[in-house]
Amino acid sequence: MNGVDVARYALRAVIGGTMIAHGVRHGRTLEGTAGWFGSVGFRRPRLQAAASAVVEIGAGAALVAGAATPLAASAVVGTMGVAARSVHLPHGFFVVNEGCEFVLNLSTASVALAALGPGRFSVDRALGLDERLGGPQRAALAAGLGLAAAATQLAVYWRRPEPEPEEN
Repeated sequence: MNGVDVARYALRAVIGGTMIAHGVRHGRTLEGTAGWFGSVGFRRPRLQAAASAVVEIGAGAALVAGAATPLAASAVVGTMGVAARSVHLPHGFFVVNEGCEFVLNLSTASVALAALGPGRFSVDRALGLDERLGGPQRAALAAGLGLAAAATQLAVYWRRPEPEPEEN
């Protein structure tokens, strides 16, 4: 095993593990998550909460396993794109202010992982799928498909919430 293999596995484990944890949290608190989705402007908030749990757990597990890596990375990019637009961008960069720092890092790391490929110890390698596309193609697939999915979800389900009226 060389340094690049270690880097690939570390990215898979950290990004995938983070997504699994996030999805499990959403799944365990589905009603609360649905209420939160409604409060930030999503129509059909229960559907959004359930879908986010399934996508986050599924994408995370696929990344940890190195299975369909560019597609799993695109699911992370899509999820983080929705989070960035619906919640984080209005708050600036830093995560301590609810900014986009965290979602930007997860998205970028996912695209980088897609570009690098999943590495030697992966389902993709075992099935001979890891070299079907070159690194730039895998990165473009992860970024492009993820952003397209985010834009579609936002267009169909999200409306910016009306600001709360100020008290006089």
